[in-house]
Amino acid sequence: MADSIEPASDASAIRVMVVDDSAVIRGLITRMLESDPEISIVASVGNGQLAVNQLERHPKSLDVVILDIEMPVMDGLTALPLLLKADPNIKVIMASTLTKRNAEISLRALSAGATEYVPKPSTARELSGENDFRRELLDKVKNLGILHRRQTGQPPIGARPAPAAKPTTPLAPGARPAPGAKPADPGTLQRWERRHQEDVTLRHAGTAKPDILTVGSSTGGPQALFDFFKALPKTLGLPVVLTQHMPATFTAILAEHITRMTGWPCAEAKEGDLIEVGKILLAPGDFHMTVVQKGPQRVISLNQDAPENFCRPAVDPMLRSVVKVYGARVITVILTGMGNDGEKGSQHVINAGGTVVAQDEKTSVVWGMPGAVASAGLCSAVLPVPELAGYVTNFVNRTKG
Repeated sequence: MADSIEPASDASAIRVMVVDDSAVIRGLITRMLESDPEISIVASVGNGQLAVNQLERHPKSLDVVILDIEMPVMDGLTALPLLLKADPNIKVIMASTLTKRNAEISLRALSAGATEYVPKPSTARELSGENDFRRELLDKVKNLGILHRRQTGQPPIGARPAPAAKPTTPLAPGARPAPGAKPADPGTLQRWERRHQEDVTLRHAGTAKPDILTVGSSTGGPQALFDFFKALPKTLGLPVVLTQHMPATFTAILAEHITRMTGWPCAEAKEGDLIEVGKILLAPGDFHMTVVQKGPQRVISLNQDAPENFCRPAVDPMLRSVVKVYGARVITVILTGMGNDGEKGSQHVINAGGTVVAQDEKTSVVWGMPGAVASAGLCSAVLPVPELAGYVTNFVNRTKG
């Protein structure tokens, strides 16, 4: 493909620019994405400067940019703010190999305005596309492309003139769609992102004093986590277990960033770690993190069971395990993220008598995970991140004793 932005073959397709100095990787990503008729690669360039030039010449011509980190002339971290200046609404997915250095840079990029990240393929099997890389790439590009179109008032993907449909009765607040209403492809934008907070029905909080705080997050999560824990007093008096959808290597760096930026001690969890008041244990990449009772002690147990909601680590297994150990004495916070991981686990928390709260739609990068629990009627509060921290603090203090 020429190093220029070309009109999408389908005007309703998600428009993507691939930025990577490797022609092999650019070709691989292009083939994978264009296997989906709702995605069109409209530009493919070899460095950040070319990407910035293209977007400056053709503003509002793209939905998603896949941006490599290490490139000649201009690297991805340098190009990122210039791309966002050219189009503040553009969705940027950082692409990097799984090294400690690149994980550090990727987290800096997420703090600087990138929306997501994806680990670049590094083995022959991954390069062949015969693995989860293709599914993850398509999932993130489609979700973020649809989100960009919705936020900028553009027609949705695949939009076509159609005969007027018969009026339908809207869902009642908190009601669930019929089984057949769920999209056939779980990778496309979940129905929850299309719901709005006026559909949310809040429930009464539990009455039991929490003995543990559980947190789940995904897309947009790192920045939300920094903001949440900055606002959450370290004298809260609870241990914290946290699952953020991230690959291995990234989670260790995220734990370091949380500690440095919030003052909360945070560590990537290891098998047998004790659950301790005032400390955050973060699920390591590629492992589900659960809590188990061993005699008088509550400890971490890790496993590599099948992914849930296409994720490992996933929030649902963490929440199920915490309820088995703590019963009603659980408060759960669901932050920004794609999909609906955490909804089923939150139902377990509610069934046990615990309390669930979620980030609001306005401040979420993607209102998928928090929207899922909110729209299912599981939340006692749906608030911006700083107010969530205040709610949790007040709730814990109110129920002490």
